[in-house]
Amino acid sequence: MDLAYICEWEKRPKSNHCPSIPLVCAWSCRNLIAFTTDLKNEEEKDITHMIHILDTEHPWDVYSINSGHVEIITCLEWDQSGSRLLSADADGHIKCWSMMDHLANSWESTVGSVVEGDPVVALSWLHNGVKLALHVEKSGASNFGEKFSRVKFSPSLTLFGGKPMEGWIAVTISGLVTVSLLKPNGQVLTSTESLCRLRCRVALADIAFTGGGNIVVATSDGSSASPVQFYKVCVSVVNEKCKIDTEILPSLFMRCTTDPARKDKYPAITHLKFLARDMSEQMLLCASNQNSSIVECWSLRKEGLPVNNIFQQISPTVGDKPPMILKWRILSATNDLDRVSAVALPKLPISLTSTDLKVANDTKFFPGLGEEVFLLEILKKGLALAFHDGSVHIIHRLSLQTMAVSYGSTSQRPVEEQAIKRQRATGPSVHFKAMQMSWTSLALVGIDSHGKLSMLRISPSMGHSLDMNMSLRHLLFLLEYCMVTGYDWWDILLHVQPGMVQNLVEKLHEEYMRQNAALQQVLSTRIIAMKASLCKLSSGTVARVCDYHAKLFLIAISCTLKSLLRPPVLNTPDKSPGDRLTEICSKITDIDIDKVMINLKTEEFVLETATLQSLQQLIQWVGDFVLYLLASLPNQGSGPVRPGHSFLRDGNSLGMLRELMVVIRIWGLLKPSCLPIYTATSDTQDSMSLLFRLLTKLWLCCRDEGHPNEPDDTLIDECCLLPSQLLIPNIDWLPVNDAIISKLQNKQLVRLQFGKPPGLVGHAASLQFDAFARAPGQPKIDHLRRLHLGAYPTEECKACTRCGCVTMLRSPNKTTAVKQWEQRWIKNCLCGGLWRKMPFSYS
Repeated sequence: MDLAYICEWEKRPKSNHCPSIPLVCAWSCRNLIAFTTDLKNEEEKDITHMIHILDTEHPWDVYSINSGHVEIITCLEWDQSGSRLLSADADGHIKCWSMMDHLANSWESTVGSVVEGDPVVALSWLHNGVKLALHVEKSGASNFGEKFSRVKFSPSLTLFGGKPMEGWIAVTISGLVTVSLLKPNGQVLTSTESLCRLRCRVALADIAFTGGGNIVVATSDGSSASPVQFYKVCVSVVNEKCKIDTEILPSLFMRCTTDPARKDKYPAITHLKFLARDMSEQMLLCASNQNSSIVECWSLRKEGLPVNNIFQQISPTVGDKPPMILKWRILSATNDLDRVSAVALPKLPISLTSTDLKVANDTKFFPGLGEEVFLLEILKKGLALAFHDGSVHIIHRLSLQTMAVSYGSTSQRPVEEQAIKRQRATGPSVHFKAMQMSWTSLALVGIDSHGKLSMLRISPSMGHSLDMNMSLRHLLFLLEYCMVTGYDWWDILLHVQPGMVQNLVEKLHEEYMRQNAALQQVLSTRIIAMKASLCKLSSGTVARVCDYHAKLFLIAISCTLKSLLRPPVLNTPDKSPGDRLTEICSKITDIDIDKVMINLKTEEFVLETATLQSLQQLIQWVGDFVLYLLASLPNQGSGPVRPGHSFLRDGNSLGMLRELMVVIRIWGLLKPSCLPIYTATSDTQDSMSLLFRLLTKLWLCCRDEGHPNEPDDTLIDECCLLPSQLLIPNIDWLPVNDAIISKLQNKQLVRLQFGKPPGLVGHAASLQFDAFARAPGQPKIDHLRRLHLGAYPTEECKACTRCGCVTMLRSPNKTTAVKQWEQRWIKNCLCGGLWRKMPFSYS
């Protein structure tokens, strides 16, 4: 476990960010982190409660919200899609924050609920009934459906037709449970009910869900002498009103209070958590005194009640089947530890079997299982504890054995521990007040008592020396998991070394090709985006990043332009004009564009001239790209790999370009001004048919995937002549990459400040990358609309948090065809990354 980066606040004389007392943070599956601080204003002596939201790739670009909460914020919770955030405070106010215009650095609170004057101690979104199980033992299986299976899990509440209803549930300090339901029309139904007839103080609580659609709430009044209570909560809607039913479940007393040796040693329960939101049978408890703690893991079991012999004789049925009751049993407990300041649980969904629970009682982890399984078991079952002395331990989530230790920045070496302890006795040390694990459990974020944010890598090997092959298989498994779930995979990239990139990309492609055609189609763009983000990490594969982005763009343009074709009569046969076009283009291998055109029904291609004119920028990109590819064919064999290299062997992409050229040619007959503009040396030459001829020859070389032929010399000679016939355009590949991930590769700690972008200290890869990117003073381009914005853009722009693609916030276009193109990118970029608003000065 090592530190990847640290981000701290700038020290200002008048106002200061100081950590709030119960500091909270939350990490979403889109790799957005939300955390709280209090902004102290020295002059007016007042405190503003702030919520900060940042993207892990650009931690300095923090978006701070004045939350409007009067009292201190006690809970933050992301929803399952990672795009909405709940915050709750010590005055009973709950607010729901969502993105404005789908921008990751612009948030607003639209709805909320309130339990007046009653501090909220636990908060959760209602379960939406979606649950995956990871089957580690099947990580060698070829089918994604076997590795990640959908578990039957009922939503907490369903609308008509079984659709899950959205909403949240909270527990307050006075023993009330409140549920708010979001109706599709935007209304909020709120209802509040007491957890049990005798209301008592709730200092700590946690919420979990059962597969049957019930909610389990665990509460404690903070004293280890009193029991930890469990309640079952059922939510229903009756006559447009929300109704809550609660019942009491078996409770438990912590082991350390019944143990005579430790009877009064740990007076307070400080942490109480279910091992996962959807595992209501396993519980983690921590009891502490001033300077030490103990952690216990409990499990709910079904047990038979022994029946007295007298009753067995009277009723033989009782003798066969003893009555079953539910009972909490302790699984494991730690020895006395330093005082625990924060706990972080892994979020990977694991199917816990009864053997796991048995094994947890043994000290050895997994005797007899292969190394690979052992590796992933560790990753899934590690939970993190932060201590008051600044160290972080990762312990096995069931047997509670320590698996890895990290020392905070104050104490780097365990050797000096005694000396450090002596110094520390005087003043309080810096320690994490709140911690969260990422969704693949490969990274850990901690907010310490100075409000500083630290990002830790959790190495998959946990300190065991592993061969490269093992960690590759392991990262591959998690990349596939992100591909299937749609989660962001930034935290996996933290562990990818430049030497692994080539292997990972190839293996990922192999796994993808094994899936069935329908799944391949669903994941087709996501896998390209994944490969692009991996290739960024190694200087040898940087040129391929450009190819992958161009491919994403090409697929999108091809879909959009083909979707504009309309059949002239409605009762046409089953094939759409787009499919028919593909079929005809692949059947007729003629190199003359006009001969291919004759076979198509031109009435399918009739569009309004205004629509065609508005598509000119996209058409121009296709034309430029074809010209660039053909002109770069002769010199691809020599020197470093250039952008465009992979297209020259990719029959599918060349076929797509060829179809688009045919469509554009037909549209050019309707409206000549929508054709791509070429600067030719002679006035008489037909540039489009020349390019089509060369493109077809190249396509015929690599059309057959199994046996690609090398392009023959006459084709290469003709391509060599292209620069003397046409002006070769500059292709705008990608903007300069300012993200943090490429700086973290040499495993050195990066220190950052909130609000200040770091200087572009790049390594070799990013310098080579800049050869394909534009320098600061040059004209900027809107990467999705292919419009030139000028050197100092006057329009507000948004940029992708992952690939850095830039586009204008507001659309300058009126026509529906272009609106349709823009709607594709309203939520996410080409690569699936979130948008963030750019400052005006970004030029």
